[in-house]
This record gives sequence, C-alpha cells and structure tokens, in this order.
Amino acid sequence: MIPTNIFLIGLMGSGKSSIGKLLAEHFEKDFVDSDDEIIKRTGVDIQTIFDIEGEDSFREREQSVLGDLSKLHNIVLATGGGAVLRKENRDNLKKHGHVIYLKASAAQLFHRLRYDKSRPLLLTANPKAKLKTLLEERDALYKETADWILNSGSMRSCKTAATKIIRHLEK
Repeated sequence: MIPTNIFLIGLMGSGKSSIGKLLAEHFEKDFVDSDDEIIKRTGVDIQTIFDIEGEDSFREREQSVLGDLSKLHNIVLATGGGAVLRKENRDNLKKHGHVIYLKASAAQLFHRLRYDKSRPLLLTANPKAKLKTLLEERDALYKETADWILNSGSMRSCKTAATKIIRHLEK
C-alpha cells in the first residue's frame, strides 16, 4: 500500500528535490519543495531571509509552512535540511506521511555542493567542515523521524535512488 504522502528528509545535497520529483511522477502525486513554498510566500530567496531576519526567523517560517504542507494529501514533499530541528516539524512529518531519510556523508555532500553559492549555511570558510558538523548535529534527528533510510550518497544517480525507494514502498 503506497502511503498517501511521502516526505523526504536529509541534509542539503542529499537529493530530496531531484528524487522527490521522480517519485511524484511515478506515483502520480504532486511534488512540493518546502523551501520553494517559503520563497513563494515571502517573495524573497532563503539567503535573503537568513541575511535580514536570521536563522531563527527562517525556522519559524519553515515550521509554519511544514505545518500546512504536511496536512496536504497525495504529495511528495522535499523538506529543507533543517526541518527536523524542531520537534513540531518532526511530529507533523511522522503523523502525516511516510518519512524517508536520504543519507549521505559530508564528503559526498560537499562533492555535490562545492560550487553551489545559494546555501546560506555553507557560505563559510570551510563548507566541508560545516557539512560534517551539520550531519553530526542532525543525523540522530533524521533517524528518529524516518520510517526508512536510504544511503543516497552511494547511489550513482537520482533515478537509481528513486527506483530503490519505489521498490521499498511497493513491497
């Protein structure tokens, strides 16, 4: 039985948006990206929110958006990497859908994100070290929230990862 909602969690660069779109297409669900929804609601990009209001304000907006999105039906949701930081978000995700943690190592994530300048948390002198720290801080929260974990970092492509998830969900 395919769950009504599929929620993807994991650090930035783990493949949530790319894999999510493939899953949505396969299962004929709507694809939603929580960061895109925040941008749509505020009219500015995530970096601007971080710059002007700070991370705490961004997390408030994220919590509000996730509260709304988690209650929709027949969606595949790609969450922001920090969505699991708030207990209310973790509870909403677990309550309203099947949560899949796309896990990847800091080295794998750095390789994917090394040229991406749109990630506020990586605008630092040592983005690889920052990814390692974020992973150490969040891994237990991702695991606590997830119904299933996929090591997306070892996948050769998003299509391969999506196929593994499809097989898991169709069991």
